[in-house]
Amino acid sequence: MTIGSFPNTRLRRTRQAPFVRDLVRETQLAPSQLIQPLFVAEGELKGPVGAMPGISRLDLEELVRECETLYALGIRAVALFPVTPAELKTPNGDEALNPESLMVRSIKAIKAAVPGLGVIADVALDPYTSHGQDGLLDAQGYVINDATCEVLRRQALLYARAGVDVVAPSDMMDGRVGQIRQVLERDGFRNTIILSYAAKYASAYYGPFRDAVGSSANLGKGGKETYQMDPANSDEALREVALDLAEGADIVMVKPGVPYLDIIRRIKDRFGVPVSAYHVSGEYSMIKGAAMNGWVDERKIVLETLMCLRRAGADSILTYFAKDAAQWMAE
Repeated sequence: MTIGSFPNTRLRRTRQAPFVRDLVRETQLAPSQLIQPLFVAEGELKGPVGAMPGISRLDLEELVRECETLYALGIRAVALFPVTPAELKTPNGDEALNPESLMVRSIKAIKAAVPGLGVIADVALDPYTSHGQDGLLDAQGYVINDATCEVLRRQALLYARAGVDVVAPSDMMDGRVGQIRQVLERDGFRNTIILSYAAKYASAYYGPFRDAVGSSANLGKGGKETYQMDPANSDEALREVALDLAEGADIVMVKPGVPYLDIIRRIKDRFGVPVSAYHVSGEYSMIKGAAMNGWVDERKIVLETLMCLRRAGADSILTYFAKDAAQWMAE
């Protein structure tokens, strides 16, 4: 009988008790690896998100309280997404550059109340445009790349001046990371981190998010296939990541998460850089819906899902389950 064959090698030996399973576990999951996305709104726009049970649009006071709770649970970063009133939305997304915007005030409020909590600001125009696209449009309705990048760099600089820790361009315009890095360096914000949505796919999993921020009605039947990636493509994701890293990105994002585990792994293996995964709204709502119907065990399936994202190579995970998961891990 050769060494390593049955019965000398019994892989079940290291599965027989909790202590040994813990000792040989290859992947770890901790609250500090989770990022809680938060929707911030004012007035009548605040309140529960219908398509995302358990998630609400928070006003500034509620936002600060929630951040204090998250920090106490061991979560070390939040990602902010503003809900803009219809009357402030314009074709060019002018509110994105307002120095007194809700996003700017939110950044300042969180950093004042919970200075140790990392604040990530979404850099994109779709919350502010009347057409729901992530950029400026030409006469034919095509998103103009370079002119949009100019607005995005100004938006990122505005957030950096407000004290944000991380700017996260989620628009998928070519060259925007380089322009943002250039302006941050020029104005002395050398330590502001760029978390680039480097491999963001034109996915059907974003529907509940668009309802939450109020962009779905503006977008209508329009799509984002001319700038977000084709779900059929994998090699292209490596090219996108390579370009963003060369332009100065510190962390790269794959969005959505679970349907794109192969992309996470390919990026981690190829580049060996910090990789984040966005466990998006559609994934959240499907799990919530199934759990509310008693079809799955919510706690078990959420923790398994997050572990799978970590196993695939994600160093951090944006997930609407961050708070729940942190509470479950503490029990």
